[in-house]
Amino acid sequence: MTADLSQIVKAYDVRGVVPDQWDEALAELFGAAFVQVTGADAIVVGHDMRPSSPGLSGAFARGAAARGADVTLIGLCSTDQLYFASGHLGLPGAMFTASHNPAQYNGIKMCRAGAAPVGQDTGLADIRALVGSWTDGGAPEPAAEPGSVTERDTLEEYAAYLLSLVDLSSMRPLKVVVDAGNGMGGHTVPTVFASLPLTVVPMYFELDGTFPNHEANPLDPANIVDLQARVRTEGADLGLAFDGDADRCFVVDERGEGISPSAITALVAARELAKHPGGTVIHNLITSWSVPEVVRENGGTPERTRVGHSFIKQEMARTGAIFGGEHSAHYYFRDFWNADTGMLAALHVLAALGSQDGPLSALVEQYDRYAGSGEINSTVDDQAARTATVKAAYASREDVTIDELDGLTVSAREWWFNLRPSNTEPLLRLNVEAREEPMMAKVRDEVLEMVRGA
Repeated sequence: MTADLSQIVKAYDVRGVVPDQWDEALAELFGAAFVQVTGADAIVVGHDMRPSSPGLSGAFARGAAARGADVTLIGLCSTDQLYFASGHLGLPGAMFTASHNPAQYNGIKMCRAGAAPVGQDTGLADIRALVGSWTDGGAPEPAAEPGSVTERDTLEEYAAYLLSLVDLSSMRPLKVVVDAGNGMGGHTVPTVFASLPLTVVPMYFELDGTFPNHEANPLDPANIVDLQARVRTEGADLGLAFDGDADRCFVVDERGEGISPSAITALVAARELAKHPGGTVIHNLITSWSVPEVVRENGGTPERTRVGHSFIKQEMARTGAIFGGEHSAHYYFRDFWNADTGMLAALHVLAALGSQDGPLSALVEQYDRYAGSGEINSTVDDQAARTATVKAAYASREDVTIDELDGLTVSAREWWFNLRPSNTEPLLRLNVEAREEPMMAKVRDEVLEMVRGA
């Protein structure tokens, strides 16, 4: 096929519609290019439950082996299980998934050995250029001796490693509802939770990449309605929702109320700082004020960065940070090769709740201190012009500070907001936080009026 690589190669992964935008022939070229750019003589490859994933991952493996690399296929896995395999085996890796995107999509998340990210500036642009040269009429040169392709099941090793990172020895019995959204959580949760004193109520554990029940994106409130209702009906202690490739985890308390990922970031940060006193914790600029406050209160150093996993991972590597969290429910751990794993964050929540007698809602009160808007998306005709209008409205005020680390952030004593453009859609994303709900609503409405005004 003639591929428009600009449509499927994003800043940090490959993602598009199958077979309209890419297919197995193109995946094979990506496998060859991945080996050539990374210089790897061995790689590990996994895939999610989407109908197209086995074929695409197999094609990628063929391309890699033809270039001389030995390929270890770990089959069905979550993205963080692929990161585990990359770190544990010391191999570059490729995960075939489109995360929470609809069923017709698929993609590749690639990493170097030790789960180090492959992004636009760390190899992805070179891979894209190489594949482009081949689709324009060239072809990858086969190695003198092709590599081998073998299979290995890493699920038990992955589970054992995660469990070794959290002290669960004093956890009381808990009842937990888990919504896997027909994604890879249905594959990993039974093994990871098997040895714990948990009564697990499974929801949508059947692996089905057509997502027949709801989108596998728990950050959209519409997609956790079933979980919230089931937690209340079951009288459960908490609920957990995983996205399609199970690298993100969203938490619901015993009342069926969603817990802010910022509060989870703060809770896990406090626990990691107890293990690693004085450590650095990374947080992106749309996490709550609570996060840096809790980090300082627990003797750590907070570091603020841009939104996006590559920025978090870069800062973790640069600073030696012990933990990083994003408001999108991505959680990163130094003990997990600086990679993100929702499952490890879930184990921390279970350990924290199970080591005391109170409900989860009471436990997280100390980490959820302010009123937040959540992320509000607005479709606009000109992102830069609308952002400039908002900036101009606040630029002359002496009671605010403005920075443009990632979009526009305006901060005052009682509130802050961030307005960021989407990289792929004509959207502006607004996040607002204030010390009190009325002030949050006031600032939110003021900004939205400027963003959405005629």
